[in-house]
Amino acid sequence: MERVPVEWQWMFAGLLIGITILMASAMVLLPTILTRVLRLRRDNAQKFQAYECGITPTGGARVRFSIKFYLVAMLFILFDIEAIFLYPWAVVHRWLGVFGLIEMGIFVLILLVGYVYIWKRGAFQWD
Repeated sequence: MERVPVEWQWMFAGLLIGITILMASAMVLLPTILTRVLRLRRDNAQKFQAYECGITPTGGARVRFSIKFYLVAMLFILFDIEAIFLYPWAVVHRWLGVFGLIEMGIFVLILLVGYVYIWKRGAFQWD
């Protein structure tokens, strides 16, 4: 059995990568080009109007939201991400021993202090 030179192996690998990139590009570009070429174009004002459950829209699209919406979203993300840190600890808590238990207790205590702080500041009240 004859051994294939290393240069040919590298060229074959490069050829496969090139074909993969070419096929991926075709999969992205071909549908986009075909839909632009073959589509039926019947634009009118009604198609560009905002759709709101069959009701004619009233007022502008730029409505000011209360800062409470953003505050609740940020608090949710904050506490949700911190809760994610509890999962790896739960998996390896026996391996960490007493040190890990104390460390996680401090972490939960910091979470609790933050939660009480925002509660006292009125972040959960919808006035």
